[in-house]
Amino acid sequence: MIIKMLSIFLLSLTLYTCSDSSKNLSLLSSDATILAFGDSLTHGTGANKGEDYPTLLAELTNFKVINAGIPGEISSKGLERLPNLLDQYNPDLLILTHGGNDILKKLSRKEQKSNLLAMIELAKMRNIQIAMLGVPEPGIFLKSAEIYEQIANEANIPIELSLLPDILGDNSLKSDFAHPNARGYQQIAEGIVEFLEDNGAL
Repeated sequence: MIIKMLSIFLLSLTLYTCSDSSKNLSLLSSDATILAFGDSLTHGTGANKGEDYPTLLAELTNFKVINAGIPGEISSKGLERLPNLLDQYNPDLLILTHGGNDILKKLSRKEQKSNLLAMIELAKMRNIQIAMLGVPEPGIFLKSAEIYEQIANEANIPIELSLLPDILGDNSLKSDFAHPNARGYQQIAEGIVEFLEDNGAL
């Protein structure tokens, strides 16, 4: 019985691995460019200049990392802004962390999802790899809003769902209710490195 259960478990694990393998990223070259696209969480609100996660990620990886975060931006405006940035920098990887302001302003989730999927499609059309960070909803126990996992599944891209909720759920890592402090951004950068390693980009 135990052997049978173990066999079922191993088969399930194999099937899961196979079904998820298409979400893995390709190894980035040593001169890769990463476009970190988002709002205040990407910009670095709550910390000093140079303490934002894109700057720290560049230091950890030696890649060129562009900070394309605009505080307060909603996803519809981000969708308008993204094409020119993709054409300007032609990045090897897009790290997408957007939609938090849609959530805070209680805008349409359907429209938010559509905008984020359109951003992903813009990158795919240019053969740019995409990785996404899930943004949490306000609450006592923070977790990424459900639409982020839905988006990642529909677009078949890798997503990190727990990094931002874990950091924003720890008062010692926050500057206010919605933004990390310098230590928090450092942990975001380190978490992204681990995430990229797990998905084959590093």
